Amino acid sequence: MNAPMRLPALIAAAVALLAACSAHAEPPVWVIRDADSTITLFGSVHILPKGQDWQPEALKRAIAGADDLWFEVPFDDASRQASGETLVRRGMLLEGQSLTAIMAPADVERLRRIAPGLGQPVAYFDRMAPWLADVFISQLYVSAHGGDLQAGVEEVLNHQAPPGARRRAFETADQQISTLADAPRADQLASLAETLRSIEEEPGDFDAIVGQWMRGDTAGLIHEALDPLQKTAPGMYERLIRARNAAWVPIIRDRLAGSGDTVMVVGVGHLVGPDSVPAILRARGIRVDGP
Repeated sequence: MNAPMRLPALIAAAVALLAACSAHAEPPVWVIRDADSTITLFGSVHILPKGQDWQPEALKRAIAGADDLWFEVPFDDASRQASGETLVRRGMLLEGQSLTAIMAPADVERLRRIAPGLGQPVAYFDRMAPWLADVFISQLYVSAHGGDLQAGVEEVLNHQAPPGARRRAFETADQQISTLADAPRADQLASLAETLRSIEEEPGDFDAIVGQWMRGDTAGLIHEALDPLQKTAPGMYERLIRARNAAWVPIIRDRLAGSGDTVMVVGVGHLVGPDSVPAILRARGIRVDGP
């Protein structure tokens, strides 16, 4: 299962190994500084089990003093309502179409085997476009394994940040949904097939990713969350990871040109690997402290 790690997203070997062996291992934090501003980057797991003690001290300090707090999309009620309406409008197949009719037969059989464990019949997904079914199946799977959206990083930090810290976002909800909905259908189906395969063949995937994130194991996160998507659905990897990372970098550079203290929270898959936001910033001559 990797779709929720990718929306949203869904994520250096030597540093990762050191972190994994350390008694103080914790989720990684990246920091960018200039003369009058500090930007703290933190990689999120959007849905987590309740009761996780995951917050690094560096993040706690940064949140407490933040002038502005950035997420992938806005967290206000109006944005959530609008995104729900857009999901319905863009995520349902046309009348007379069905998901199982456009899926490969082997993937339909996987879905039939998996659906009972998700608490829904196959018919529940059959009017959904492949990208929306991918998201729903992933979220239901994570929920069935103890994940709770209210325990996710964004929800927790949004409530913890000072009321006076300005909330900002890299994208609108419509933009994020369009990234998925506008993908070629073949790419959507490939991503859905990988999610179904992962759920059936690697049932401990969610626990593994959370564990790697908690230990700061960036190499493990690349292997578990990014490599399978890039291999099996390269078109979705391009849309969900590479293109969005590149679009966010100018926003970060503009914020760095200002002043003050900023915390930016995006899916951890955007902060690890050769196509990550820190990698792009470093390639453009900006110092980023962290893995």
